[in-house]
Amino acid sequence: MAHLAQAEFKSLGIAVLTISDTRIESNDTSGQYLADALGEAGHRLIDKNIVIDDIYQIRAQISQWVINPEIQVILTTGGTGFTVRDNTPEAVSILFDKDIEGFGELFRQISYTEIGTSTVQSRALAGFINRTGVFCVPGSTNACKTAWQKILLEQLDSRQKPCNFAPHLKA
Repeated sequence: MAHLAQAEFKSLGIAVLTISDTRIESNDTSGQYLADALGEAGHRLIDKNIVIDDIYQIRAQISQWVINPEIQVILTTGGTGFTVRDNTPEAVSILFDKDIEGFGELFRQISYTEIGTSTVQSRALAGFINRTGVFCVPGSTNACKTAWQKILLEQLDSRQKPCNFAPHLKA
């Protein structure tokens, strides 16, 4: 699998979607963390938006982004719990061409060391839609930090060996 890593860093075009009934730009610490972190890593923030936790608004925004040739990755934050208003998995998973099962599994394994058994209430998930990587994480800023620092930072780096997601994303 060493052929899946490149010698040079490839900057990816990334969009960030906050899914929340209560967040607005001024208090969206999770979405802003992801936007700042991806920029610090050398990637490009192509778009950032906030939508309410509504299945069809989530699908509409993601569908717009997956046809945008500049966007190779979508990071969502929020809506992955079990309340009646947590609809991200139901909205997004049906759009996947391929699931990335290991993402949610690894997120919960890492999260267990931070929050114990409460991690079972996370329905973090990921997949590919039209060769766009879509990674859905919980809405807390700490969960976004866990996902970014311990999984996504490496897996979105084209130099990560033995493999990473970069070769699987649209050019």
